[in-house]
Amino acid sequence: MINCIDLTIPVAEVLKEHPELKPLLIDLGFKPLANPMMLNTVAKVTSISAGSKLAGISIEAVKETLLCNGYEIKE
Repeated sequence: MINCIDLTIPVAEVLKEHPELKPLLIDLGFKPLANPMMLNTVAKVTSISAGSKLAGISIEAVKETLLCNGYEIKE
């Protein structure tokens, strides 16, 4: 499996390919992902980049966390 995360595609698509990321993203501050309704609505149209802005999370913190956990990043 290639561990490349595209920050521009919807979060729901990323989690479909990499379900193991869900707890990592929730810990980072993407708290709405813990709610199945939000996961099935907002996450289908919001990218990690856009979601980080909405949640007030530094995109640099997101990138650093992904890199430290063995993922490559596509922007």
